[in-house]
Order: sequence, then C-alpha cells, then structure tokens
Amino acid sequence: MSNSWADFQAAEPDFATVVRERFEKYRHHVLATLRRDGSPRLSGLEVTFRSGELWLGMMPDSRKATDLLRDPRFAIHANPGADDSMADGDVRVGGRAVEVTDPEAKAPFQSATPEPFHLFRVELTEVVRIGVEGDELVVRVWRPGRDLRTVRRR
Repeated sequence: MSNSWADFQAAEPDFATVVRERFEKYRHHVLATLRRDGSPRLSGLEVTFRSGELWLGMMPDSRKATDLLRDPRFAIHANPGADDSMADGDVRVGGRAVEVTDPEAKAPFQSATPEPFHLFRVELTEVVRIGVEGDELVVRVWRPGRDLRTVRRR
C-alpha cells in the first residue's frame, strides 16, 4: 500500500492540490504527537513539500521529535487562518513520521534549517478536509488504497 505524498497526489490530484494549498497558505500549523504516557502533545510546526514528499523538520531533542522517535504516529492540523470564515476549509493529515538520517537526503534542507536537526518523511494514513458548500457540511476523507470518500451533512 502506497502512502507518500506523491502517491496521494497520483491517486487524488485535485484533492491533493486543495490540501497542499491549504497548508501552504500559512506558515505555522499544529502537530499532535503522543507523549510517553500516551496523552496528546500539541506543538507548533512548519511543513515542507519537496520531491513528492511531505516533510517535517525539528530541532534536536525537541519534545515533538522525541515523541515521534518513540511513537511515529501524528496528526497535523492546518492553520485555520486569521478569522472564523474557514473559506478554505478545515484540513488535517495523519500518519507516521519516518526519521531520515542520510546526510544526502538532509542536504536540501540545510539552507533553511541549520544543523543539527531532525528530518521526518511523512507516510500518510489519512487526509481530511471539512468545508461548507451551500448549506451542507462536506467531509472528504482519503486513505491509502481506498477511494476518496465524501459525506454531506445538512
């Protein structure tokens, strides 16, 4: 089962574009990780799309990085914006963060992030967008190996 950003984009190009644009509209987002005791931890985070992947970079030994090294499950909620209009919808992705330690793979990120840093490649398990269309709440969900599902609620 494929689960890179490129796989998502190949499977659902229009939906992937909407989600990516939503993340790229603002710089800072909210990352949810799991603490050692299993409780959630919320942290600010920037994301990067490059070479068909979604990437997460973090300072060494940050709490969010140590959470992901111990348990790679996460969710990222896109910044909802400056007001309550939610014109672009509510977007989140979930998955597993895979640490990348290869110096060649990390090299393209060094100009934006001085060493040392943790770099994680995202393996998607879920992509969700919730928006309003007319008088309906529209929920779109994609998971690897499944068709895009749309649920409409009045």
